[in-house]
Amino acid sequence: MSTTRHKSVAKGDPTAPKVHVVTFGCQMNKYDSSLVEGRFLKAGYATTDSPDDADVMLFNTCSVRDHAEERTWSWVGELKKVKQERPDMVIGVMGCMAQRVEEEVFKRAGHVDLVAGTRQFHHLPNMVDEVRAKRLDPLAKADGMRMLSTDMTEDVVVDRAGETYTGGMHAFLAVMRGCDLNCTYCIVPTTRGRVRSRSIDELETEAKWLVDQGVQVITLLGQTINSYGEDFPAPSGGETTFSGRQGRPGLGDLLRRLQEIEGLVRIRLITLHPSYVTVPFAEAIRDCPKVDRFLPLPAQAGTDDLLKRMKRGYTLDLYRKRADILRETVPGIELGSDWIVGFCGETDTDHAGSEAFLQEQGFVVNYIYKYDPRPGTKADGLEDDVPEDLKKARHRALLDIAEKVQRERLKAYVGTTVEALIESVSGRDPRMLLGRTIFGMPFSVKGDADQVGKVRRVTIDEASAYGMGATLV
Repeated sequence: MSTTRHKSVAKGDPTAPKVHVVTFGCQMNKYDSSLVEGRFLKAGYATTDSPDDADVMLFNTCSVRDHAEERTWSWVGELKKVKQERPDMVIGVMGCMAQRVEEEVFKRAGHVDLVAGTRQFHHLPNMVDEVRAKRLDPLAKADGMRMLSTDMTEDVVVDRAGETYTGGMHAFLAVMRGCDLNCTYCIVPTTRGRVRSRSIDELETEAKWLVDQGVQVITLLGQTINSYGEDFPAPSGGETTFSGRQGRPGLGDLLRRLQEIEGLVRIRLITLHPSYVTVPFAEAIRDCPKVDRFLPLPAQAGTDDLLKRMKRGYTLDLYRKRADILRETVPGIELGSDWIVGFCGETDTDHAGSEAFLQEQGFVVNYIYKYDPRPGTKADGLEDDVPEDLKKARHRALLDIAEKVQRERLKAYVGTTVEALIESVSGRDPRMLLGRTIFGMPFSVKGDADQVGKVRRVTIDEASAYGMGATLV
């Protein structure tokens, strides 16, 4: 779990109140933080990269793991003294943790002024304005100055016209929000609600705006992104067939539309679910050369018993069939997986199954987590019966196997020449460039900075478990 301050060039009227956003967690949160900053700029605020001179401090929070929430509480707690010294500062907590605990934020941190849920981001400038206005009212009570907005019936409004994107050549783009699945360990359906897919036209407009701002790589975001469009209403009949589903567009249709945007170089996807892998979706990847030939397709566990307890909705056999669809349709495609070790009731046999399935599928990227009970999930009512020391041991064991598998997968590329995008100059050595191959793997190569942003062919010279060294062809 990463925690970053949202990076942006300080902009806006230097005399206007300044906003600083601290972002915890996933790529969706980073995307949302960029939307929030754009909203404040349109409302006449300025942004700052430094919390020291911020008039408004906002924390975009994560609830996936307890550690992420505790870091938020720690950061917010540190501002109590600052708020005493600067009572005019507005402090807000937004995002998944705000959605989950709501008014508990005010109880634990009385110096916080506003709480905004996961579908209320577009209201934040108005909420801040209202807090600031109430402070000028001599009759207003302290509790009455607080703002709470966690309604989940709204869609997040995205309107980036007039904004300036400063995130460089890469951008995130949320194609949908929420999740309709019921994995027992996951808090996301609670904090982000049911699935809402955005229209292809709307997404194309935002993607073109990003490209006009200099973006070359767009990562499409969704909790189960290949379920995109499943929530669209069924047609009455007679409409055009999309992606094998009468009248309802799917992710494959979106990929084909974005493929045609001039200036867009790469399209990446996060994260897929095995249940929604279809032949038309795989064919769209095959037919769209801008789409990376790497897909995160989390298995999470390696036995049917454990998958059933997790309510993942598939068996190992079904996973194999869906992975085979991708591998047979898209030559050379690479897959990655997430894993949970120490889930409720996990036995030695279950863990051995995860080790075996990881090796069988040859995942080139693996993210491995120890199970962390989350309040509000279905698994919270189950006994967390795997001791912490055993969780750690299994975590280490699966990591060791993953590193071995990853190393062997990447070594297979040594001596081959592949298409790659040069993305940046190395921060450690300005003589080296960093990029990703069309199969999604990171590499370094010696070259000049003018190569950044170009698609080049590179020969892979060496490989480790986590990256490769290459030579420009």
